[in-house]
Amino acid sequence: MADESKQVVSEYIYEGDMYSIEDNGDVVGVALFTFPSSGTVELKNVALSPNCRGKGIGREALNQFFSLYQEKQYEWMIVGTANSSIGNFAFYQKAGFRFSTIKRGFFNKYDEMIYENGIQAVDMIMFEMKLA
Repeated sequence: MADESKQVVSEYIYEGDMYSIEDNGDVVGVALFTFPSSGTVELKNVALSPNCRGKGIGREALNQFFSLYQEKQYEWMIVGTANSSIGNFAFYQKAGFRFSTIKRGFFNKYDEMIYENGIQAVDMIMFEMKLA
């Protein structure tokens, strides 16, 4: 999974809907969705094999998930990513998400510090998208 902390993942991995992401019949990733409030689905975690990134597979999977949860009558989809995950900012905005909130100090509870792009992960940046 995309989350760096095995302990954190173990706290939520059995709480939602987990789907495989496939490309030509091969499993190349997984996505986990949870339900934080009525009418809202959260893309809690997603992981895609590194050699499959940048090929439109993740975007196509997201589009399928959008349709799935629209059919299930969810109004909003949310997703969070670390302040250091610069590439994710572009990916989620291109998919239709917009910035919504910041969970300050979210990654301070992790046992080990996380760095991406030379930036320490400290805050969780939340994005939202209206489905209905």
